[in-house]
Amino acid sequence: MHYIETHAHIYSTKFESDRDQVIQDIKDAGIERVYMPNVDVSTIDAMLACEEKYPGLCIPMMGLHPCDVKEDFHEQLAIMKDWLDKRQFAAVGEIGLDLYWDKSYFEQQKEALKIQIGWAKEKDLPIVLHCRDSMDETIAIVKEASDGNLKGVFHCFNGNLAQAKQIIDLGFLLGIGGVATFKNGGLDQVIPEISIDHLVLETDAPYLAPVPFRGKRNSPAYLPLIAEKIGDYLQISKEEVALKTKQNALNLFREIGS
Repeated sequence: MHYIETHAHIYSTKFESDRDQVIQDIKDAGIERVYMPNVDVSTIDAMLACEEKYPGLCIPMMGLHPCDVKEDFHEQLAIMKDWLDKRQFAAVGEIGLDLYWDKSYFEQQKEALKIQIGWAKEKDLPIVLHCRDSMDETIAIVKEASDGNLKGVFHCFNGNLAQAKQIIDLGFLLGIGGVATFKNGGLDQVIPEISIDHLVLETDAPYLAPVPFRGKRNSPAYLPLIAEKIGDYLQISKEEVALKTKQNALNLFREIGS
């Protein structure tokens, strides 16, 4: 089986001591590609270093994470736009809204999100959306910006069925990660009602490890555990989950160098 990991911060300092081993574990688990979302200006070099060291496996995106939208967000965005103008990235991400950690920059978060959606439309790239405690607000902005061509992933989806259907109607995919394995994660009420055609796999490593590794450092090597749980919900094999979500991911993301 071959899997596509659509969202992992493999460049994180949490992998600094054993990244080569983690990469080997990823390959051994059948993970073909790891799409890496950027966070802020300070993470760009580390992300691109992973791309260079593990070519064909680690594939970068470019964007400003909502938790890193501060007073200087216009300056950070200018640097990121320069990167997008001079080379290819698979997506604009990780972008979005976050009302969990800090609400004081919410207006700036919305402005940054709209700017970056504009880049995606200009460059015909998908967007990868962070929407922690802000699902409805994020859906509303995407709906307003939607032009029939805008596409992407609602990363780490943990919403309800009505929200899932709104996202699907917009032509977006749901990124399903370790929350699917949590006893009270809520996705047991959603995934059985959704076609596999609308899902992609992710771990958000090093965060949100699935059961039985919950609370420990996450890794893309755990992706098969998430696939198995989705298969249980949809009453299909893990092999079919791997195949369908791989197709969904490859249909969405631009290939670097293409």
